[in-house]
Amino acid sequence: MPMPHRTQQQLIKRRLAGKEGAERIRELRAVLAELPGYRNGPYADLRKWVEGELAATRVRGRVVHRDSIAVRREGAAQIALVGAPNAGKSSLLQALSAIQIRTGDYAFTTTRPLPATTRIGGVLVQLVEIPGLLAGAAGDRGGGRALLGVLRNADAILWCHACDRPLDELEAIRAEVALAGIELPSLLAATKADEAPPFTHAELRVVPVSVLDDATLDRLREELWALTGLVRIHLRDSGDPLAFQPPVTVLDVAHTIHHELGASCTGARIWGPSARFEGQRVGPAHELEDGDAVEITSR
Repeated sequence: MPMPHRTQQQLIKRRLAGKEGAERIRELRAVLAELPGYRNGPYADLRKWVEGELAATRVRGRVVHRDSIAVRREGAAQIALVGAPNAGKSSLLQALSAIQIRTGDYAFTTTRPLPATTRIGGVLVQLVEIPGLLAGAAGDRGGGRALLGVLRNADAILWCHACDRPLDELEAIRAEVALAGIELPSLLAATKADEAPPFTHAELRVVPVSVLDDATLDRLREELWALTGLVRIHLRDSGDPLAFQPPVTVLDVAHTIHHELGASCTGARIWGPSARFEGQRVGPAHELEDGDAVEITSR
């Protein structure tokens, strides 16, 4: 008599633990050869499960270098859009940037990390949509290891979850990211806020957003900028601002413009949050705040 099928399945899972590629395929074939050839009942279902695992392993094996997907960084910061399949990530990425991508009301519309850039307050920021992660991603289910590798290199996470979906879907993905040891500043976009009431979350700041509502998109952009932790500094009567990791001083800005200007910098006139009054004269060690405008003075 064969052992109970549930016990058999647990033993098979233990045999497969840590095995990938050709090694996993060999083990699965050996398991199939050992299983009783029942056509009905629990053991027939067990055979189908093993055959499904074998097919999935072959698909992963045909993808070259799945563990080394690279996304070339652009802009001052990289923010990853992460969520379950069909959480509205693609629609949100398209609404926040100029990229034209395929979207649809079905899972896995996006199959590889998809980068796009957007300007937030004049600073170029890169958004990267991570394809819908599955339960088991930390163990490489659905190519999760490579996708989590991309996520690991990001500066922050924008969790995406549709207002009309059960929150358990998001929590399953967050658990996989935690299992992978990834901890980044994060924010939760409650997508499709025009279709269902927004929700709250015990741990994450929630920003309701609809791709049909420009006001919610603008609010999300402001929250994304805060998520980067960067400071925008405008050059007086110049173009787009420069982005810095805080703390940033007048001397830091001068050196960024040109090393010779940094060497001769005596201070600056400033306008904005760190100024007591418009055009205040300050020394080179003056610490600047997000939104300040500076006019460097030199000897």
